[in-house]
Amino acid sequence: MTRVLLLGGTKDARALAEYASGLPQFDVIYSLAGVTKDPKLPDCTVRQGGFGGASGLQDYLKSEHIEAVIDATHPFAAGIAANAHDACKALGLPRLKFQRPAWPPEPGDAWTQVPTIEAAARHLADHPCTAFLTIGVKELAAFEAIKGCRYLVRYIHAPDGGASLPNWDVVIDRGPFDLGNETALMQKYEIQALVTKNSGGDGTAKLTAARGLSIPVIMIDRPPLLAGDVVETEAGALAWLENH
Repeated sequence: MTRVLLLGGTKDARALAEYASGLPQFDVIYSLAGVTKDPKLPDCTVRQGGFGGASGLQDYLKSEHIEAVIDATHPFAAGIAANAHDACKALGLPRLKFQRPAWPPEPGDAWTQVPTIEAAARHLADHPCTAFLTIGVKELAAFEAIKGCRYLVRYIHAPDGGASLPNWDVVIDRGPFDLGNETALMQKYEIQALVTKNSGGDGTAKLTAARGLSIPVIMIDRPPLLAGDVVETEAGALAWLENH
């Protein structure tokens, strides 16, 4: 039986962990950072919390006798991706990056593609408006100093502490989100721009709503992939496991 560490936290990772753990040849440990309260978990061994950088992850891989690592974290989780790359390289362990395809622009879209969160903030500084930020809690600081903008921010659960943006509204909700609700939300708050990361996957309702309302999108590109094996499907990930 192959002992596998699956770095997760996404819907795709959870589904892969569920499937792989049901196969007799794999012993799967599903790991997530533990940031989200009450996360949805697969029916397998689960580990929550950080590792303490690449060296801490390396120690964990050795102590748990891990034989293969699948990094199925969010496409923008660059820190853990780098740690997994470095730890596996140091130990000579096979590592796979499982990453769903990015969203392509479609006819009718008005996208401005930018490389980073900071570039998105600079774009808003030059085009002040009412913006819907769907970028995650940790990325809001880049927008704090921008003058003339109003923001709508959506959280999975209520934020700790006070507001970090000077002029904002907060919505507490958890996906999946449908087209009707996304359209109504953007109309209610009179959204003039959608700021989002190119996460890929099923969360396209906000993009479809923006297209239908002729709302421009500031699309933040993914960080570059590190060297190593990459697949975009569950079938590809399972085939990789079987080959290793």
